[in-house]
Amino acid sequence: MNLYGYIPESVNEGTGLRAVLFISGCRHACPGCFSPDSWSFRAGEPFTEARQQQILQEVTTHPLLDGVTLCGGDPFFSAPDCSRWVRQLREARPDLTVWAYTGFEYEELITDPARSELAQLCDVIIDGRYLAAERDVSLPFRGSRNQRLIDVRATQTAGNIVTLQLDAV
Repeated sequence: MNLYGYIPESVNEGTGLRAVLFISGCRHACPGCFSPDSWSFRAGEPFTEARQQQILQEVTTHPLLDGVTLCGGDPFFSAPDCSRWVRQLREARPDLTVWAYTGFEYEELITDPARSELAQLCDVIIDGRYLAAERDVSLPFRGSRNQRLIDVRATQTAGNIVTLQLDAV
């Protein structure tokens, strides 16, 4: 797995102050994607064990972070590797929230064992391909109206899709 980019502090990819990891590789190829250079699975740098531990150390010792966001590319194309890292994060800092962006729909994620495992490790998933015809810059944390902010725990409990209520965050 490659890491396309890393932002130690951001307020753009989820609520609060978040560290953001951009995972290389995406096969969705959404027209109008803001980061087509991230589609290659070879883009960026190898996410070596040393680099993973370095970022894990930075994230887990940062006292002001509210969480971590996985972006891409699409992290769900590298679900087993991402799951391994997120499990380490959860063990070290269970108080941090985990958000993930994906072009898959949630219903697709949970039918694949590896992707489902990563989905269950997340608190919020922003799902759905970016659709230029549905572009809406007024929407918080997403680029097109078809994309949903899924509250994973509430969805699991309810047995149907529950979207995040931002006023409750």
